Amino acid sequence: MDWMISACSVSQMIQKILCPSLILLEALDTFDPVPKNEVGGIIGRDMDVLIVGSLAYDSVQSPEGSVDEELGGSATYAGLAAAFHRRRLSLDSVGIVGVVGTDFAQSDRDQLESAGLDLSGLETVEGETFRWRGSYHGSMAEAETHETHLNVFEHFQPLVPDHATAPIITFCGNLHPAIQADVLNQAPPKRLSMLDSMNLWIEISRDALIDVMRRVDLVIINDGEVRMLADDDNLVRAAAAVRTMVDATYLVIKRGEHGVLALHPEGMISLPAYPVSDVVDPTGCGDTFAGTIASCLSQGDGPLGLEELRTALEAATVTASFTLEAFGTMSLTSLEQPAFDSRLAMYRLIIHGA
Repeated sequence: MDWMISACSVSQMIQKILCPSLILLEALDTFDPVPKNEVGGIIGRDMDVLIVGSLAYDSVQSPEGSVDEELGGSATYAGLAAAFHRRRLSLDSVGIVGVVGTDFAQSDRDQLESAGLDLSGLETVEGETFRWRGSYHGSMAEAETHETHLNVFEHFQPLVPDHATAPIITFCGNLHPAIQADVLNQAPPKRLSMLDSMNLWIEISRDALIDVMRRVDLVIINDGEVRMLADDDNLVRAAAAVRTMVDATYLVIKRGEHGVLALHPEGMISLPAYPVSDVVDPTGCGDTFAGTIASCLSQGDGPLGLEELRTALEAATVTASFTLEAFGTMSLTSLEQPAFDSRLAMYRLIIHGA
């Protein structure tokens, strides 16, 4: 049941069957390589976390009911999660870069701004915001896609605002590797670069994906993708092989109901998922997970320690557990710190004991 922390967001789902404009991707494939960030190597501006991904309207049906035209997308979920932890951790700024159509509701823009997100990188283009319609059944481990309309997202070409070109953390959501590389060119971070990906890019753009993975510090993928990249069903062997293959300093593997496995130079971390009895809508859990990690890691400096990564993964697992308890972003937008703190304490009791 991958909904615990690795359920696909709308961008992950639609990209399984559609790719962005080939003309755009050919242009982006000409990027000049930029080496991995060296900690403290850039005199930065005051953006803590930069998130690049999709914004969309989702229509979802699950055994618990249905919603139509609810705000979704990878940048939305990751951004709202990062913004919640910005408030919790007293960070400066979290910004998102994405594209919406002229039909994007002012109320949805207001919701994102009221959460504390910097929307100066959100472009509005003539046309419709992209849509996804899908459903969940049984264990709700995966969504069944019924309709996908990329609309303005089909030609998305990220443009990072000037004040966000040197964030502490740059997180590239699940996009074509060439677009992720373009984001890294525009916004090399002061501390860490992160990316998420999916099986589609392994299948159709493997070399480009490996190239961009080699440019980031922290790679987030799920267990199936690790096995696919390594061509090895043993997860531990596959993880070690992928980490060597992409030269990732940190590799975070989402394992659904089995939690998360992370490889760090100082050792390995294995954590369970938070047990949830009332699963309503798994959409966006993986993006919530990643956005939380980004905010948590932005409060530090210097090399990322093993225990700092563990703490971030604990917070990410707990935050994602809230997302799946309601449709769309409702849990994230209503989440308050006492509820989070209480669940985090319970989770730590589960994994560490009394």
